[in-house]
Amino acid sequence: MRNLLKRVELLTNVAILIVAVLLGVVLVKQHLLSKRIEFVPPASARNELSPGDKVPMAEVEWVKNGYTLLLVLQKGCRFCTESAPFYERLVKETSSRTDVKLVALLPQPVAESKQYLEELGVNIADVRQVSPNQIKVGGTPTLILVNDLGVATYIWRGKLPSEVESQVLSKL
Repeated sequence: MRNLLKRVELLTNVAILIVAVLLGVVLVKQHLLSKRIEFVPPASARNELSPGDKVPMAEVEWVKNGYTLLLVLQKGCRFCTESAPFYERLVKETSSRTDVKLVALLPQPVAESKQYLEELGVNIADVRQVSPNQIKVGGTPTLILVNDLGVATYIWRGKLPSEVESQVLSKL
């Protein structure tokens, strides 16, 4: 009887060891060795605004503005806050121009948005409460250069590196 108990104990230990090894192999294969490729569909497939699309904002007088640079921002967005020096530069570069208008679009109420922009040192006169989803923008910050027909000509997403910031200024 004692021999039988020792054999059962030995078989149980071997079975536990085999299960542990198999579980370890599966976990290593799934989490450490697999190369996960995340497919991000293009903006058109995500129903996001793309260059050449009409910007869905009927209340803006595109013709009167000439070119309009929409700054789609959000209070609490780290990248919006980090981009503030560039937005200050945009305001400064366009302040004396009549052919380019800056419009800040934030989902927060206008008073709260103006206070946020003021804290950043970004003094944009035209601030509106608009959800990014309303204008088919998937994230903030996003800059959209709109022509006098209300068509997006250029779209820049995220915190921009300095060479892209220069490109934005040259497009204005």
